[in-house]
Formats: sequence, C-alpha cells, structure tokens
Amino acid sequence: MKVGLAQINTTVGDLDGNYRRILEAYREAVAGGAQIVLAPELAITGYPPQDLVFKSRFVPLNLEVLARLHEEVGEAPLVTGFIDWNDGAGAPFRNAAAVLEKGRPIQKVYKSLLPTYDVFDEDRYFEPATDAEPVQLAGCKCGLTICEDVWVFPFLPRRLYPRDPVRSLVGRGAEVILNISASPFSLGKPGQRLEMLSKLAAESGRPLVYCNLLGGNDQLIFDGNSLAFDAAGRCLAQLPGFRECVEVVDIEGGAIEPVPHGEAQELHAALVLGLRDYAAKCGFKSVVLGLSGGIDSAVTAVIAAEALGPEAVHGVTMPTQFSSEGSIEDSRRLARNLGIDFCTIPIQGSFERFKEQFRELFAGMPEDTTEENMQPRLRAMTLMALSNKFGHLLLTTGNKSELAVGYCTIYGDMAGGLAVISDVPKTKIYELARWMNREREIIPGETIAKPPSAELKPGQRDQDTLPPYELLDEILQLYVEEAMTGRDIIARGYDEKTVRWVARRVDLNEWKREQAAPGLKVTGKAFGLGRRMPIAQRFVD
Repeated sequence: MKVGLAQINTTVGDLDGNYRRILEAYREAVAGGAQIVLAPELAITGYPPQDLVFKSRFVPLNLEVLARLHEEVGEAPLVTGFIDWNDGAGAPFRNAAAVLEKGRPIQKVYKSLLPTYDVFDEDRYFEPATDAEPVQLAGCKCGLTICEDVWVFPFLPRRLYPRDPVRSLVGRGAEVILNISASPFSLGKPGQRLEMLSKLAAESGRPLVYCNLLGGNDQLIFDGNSLAFDAAGRCLAQLPGFRECVEVVDIEGGAIEPVPHGEAQELHAALVLGLRDYAAKCGFKSVVLGLSGGIDSAVTAVIAAEALGPEAVHGVTMPTQFSSEGSIEDSRRLARNLGIDFCTIPIQGSFERFKEQFRELFAGMPEDTTEENMQPRLRAMTLMALSNKFGHLLLTTGNKSELAVGYCTIYGDMAGGLAVISDVPKTKIYELARWMNREREIIPGETIAKPPSAELKPGQRDQDTLPPYELLDEILQLYVEEAMTGRDIIARGYDEKTVRWVARRVDLNEWKREQAAPGLKVTGKAFGLGRRMPIAQRFVD
C-alpha cells in the first residue's frame, strides 16, 4: 500500500481556503502514486476551531465543503478530518474523519479519546466514539484513528482513558493503523512522538502511518513531522518539520534512520513558523519592535527577519539618559547585520515632561519603580503610534523568566500584539542566540556577553533583584511546568528563601500575565492557553 501524507497548513475558519489546500495536496499525492491520501485532523475547519463551532453556519458549511471534496476525489480514497453532528445524547458535535471514495457513500469514523487537559478542551465540543471498526481501503482493512487515539501511557501526563482504540482495532482485524493528527509542538515532542509511535507499531504488530498538521494557529504551533513505521516499529518515512510537505510512503518499503534535530534548531524553526503564520493569518504584512541592545529584543528581531523578510521588520531604539552608548550601538549593528529598517526616537524629553506633571504630587518622595516604569510605558506609546500609523504588528520581547516573576511593565514592555518569546526561558534565549550566530555574527557578541539590564536607572543589572537566571529557570521549571509546591522544591535542595521568593512572585503576578499579549507556546506549560490560575487566591503550601 502506498499512502500519501498531506502535511498541510490550514487556517482556522478558512473553509474555502482549506478545501483548496486539501484538494491540491490530494492531487499531488495521487500523481505521486498514492493509493490512499491522508489529510490532518479537522483539516476542513482548521484546528482548534474552539467556539466557532457554536456559530450557526459553521458546522453546516464544513459539511458542504466535505461534500464538495467528495465530488472531486478520484480512484484513490481521501481521508480528511471534519466536524460532524452528534445525533445522540451528550456533546453537540463529533471530531470526525471522513473516508471519501468515488462512487461510494462517505464513511465516517469518530474520535474515541478526547483530550481535555493542558491546551485541549475537546469534551466541551465533542462526543467520543464508544466503538470503532476497521474500514476497507485499497484492498486492506485499515484501523482509522484520530490524534489522541494513538497516544498511550506513559507518553500521556497520566492514565487518562480506560480504552485502547488501537488494540481494539487490531483485535477486529485491522492490518494497518492510519492516524490523522493535529498535535501541537513543544520542546522534545517530535522525538517523543517518534518513540511512542515506533513502540505502538511494534507492540501491535501493524504498520502505522501518522499524518500531522503543520502551521501556527494563535498560540499553538503544529510542527508536522509526520511519520510511518513498519510492523516491527522501524521508521519508513519522516517528513520534515515546520514546513508543508506532501509525500507518498510505501508501507512495504525499506527502513530509514530518523534524523534528530537539535533543540535550538527546533525552537528557532517553531518560533519562525508561529510568527509567520500569526502575522499572515491575522492580515499583517510588517512588524515593529523596540531594540534595546539586549539579548531578548535581538533574538526576537532575528526571528522576525526570517519569518517575514528583513524589509518587513522595523526596529526602533528609544534611549533615555540611562541607555548606554554600547546598547544603542549594539541595536544599530544588529539592524545592519539583519538588513532591517532602523530608527532612533529618543524619549528623554518626554520622560522629563512626564515626570514634571507629578512634581507637586510627588514632592519630597524619592524616585523609585514609578519613574522607572514611566520609561517602558513611553516606549510602548511610541511603538503603538508606529503600529497604528503604518499598520505594523507590534512584537513584545519579554521572555518567560521575566514574565513568570513580573520583571516586566504592564502597559509598557508588555504592550503589543504578539509575545514571540514569552514561553522561552532566559537561559534558552542565550542558547538560541549562540545558535543564531553559529555561522556568522548576527547578534553582536557584546549583546550576548554583557550582563542583562533593563537600563531604567544608573548601573542597573537584572541580577540586582533576581536570582541568577540559571537558578531561576530551574525553580520555574519545577514550580510552573511540573506544578511542584515550594515545599517539594525546597526538599530537592534548593534554598528556601529563594524558592519562596520565586513562588510568591509567580503567584502575585498572575494579574499581569492575564493582560499580556498572546504568546507562542513552545514548552510543556506556557503562560496562557493550557494554564488557568486564579488571580485572587491565597494558597501557600
């Protein structure tokens, strides 16, 4: 059997555009000899459609698109994801796969395991299948599954489901397992999927073909990395990550050696794809960002230049009396290295006039974070003016470590339309910067080497008020991503005072993060989608 994998980039709600992309990929795969073609989970609607499903015409229109696709298929069947009605009790809809064959009625298979954890909320919309039978395709009994149906413990966060759809399908005579997926990226997940699917193929004794979605949809990034395995669990095909691809796989072909990718390379590719698609799918053709001479804005600028092209990126440095000449020059050199537009808009005069308004009210009071925060807020006003006037998407440049402990200014450096690196810890920002400079200097060496500073007062350094980033990121990994209590972290040997300070800062700054720009999710637990914490709460372990 030769299976075509349509690893395509769909847009949520663009039913006509998704129809065209599915059909183009189907025809390309058939021309390459495919006997069956797989398109991703919910390919017709885009994933995740969220509450669009409740709009009165959304599901009916997706069914009309399904019917149009059915009219276009040739001799090779097409399997594609769509949303169907649930005619029985329970949730109103079904997460479904359709088997479209020329001259035959549409066969429908429903998703059995509905993820409702982390970024997933499928129980809100869909009713699960309680049973599944193999379908006959190209002379073979195929076990057709949808995304979560092939995920098994211990690759899940815990034992979530009493059923094993793959085992059930094999027990009913399935000779090959086909899976259409919309599995979002996080660091390490492509390798995890490869390991899991290889084991599943070997344990079931059946070839397994897995077609994953590609593209950025809001905070989620879908990396593709579609795969195929023989009945012994050997890899037959590995489609590239982070780009569209249509490939035909012979499940009786020879095994290949999967290609591993470095973490920095994957992280960079994910952020580029996420930004590119967010801008394109929201209708932005250009971006603007503040360049401080620091590493965060430099990394964000490099990502933006690759995602949209240097001509679409506008960098602005906005110095005050506290901005060092070195930082201003580093910003200029970065812009020159990238070939992006660059301008300087000093805000010292605005800063002085703004402080003057409070001269009488603040009389006798020393300057503190109030005056410090005026500077990033003036910068936000400057950048938003450019965004409004020229239609640029404003990118924020704060990292996950700062966002976690509130080392950022609400309505200041947090203001913007997309937070590109808000899920990247500071230590990984440095790793990413060094990777970006692997062939030539793009980010000035001084930017990477100098101690990080917000430059909002004389001689300021991040480490004046924060633990070393290496230590901070370790504690945040345990407290945020692994949901450990402060007590448990201290028991691992971390300093109690430091742990308590970090945990308290994370909890106190939930209100800030609630108002932050949407950020691209690249770790196991991002602030935003998939993490729901109360703002008004008093739990202390």
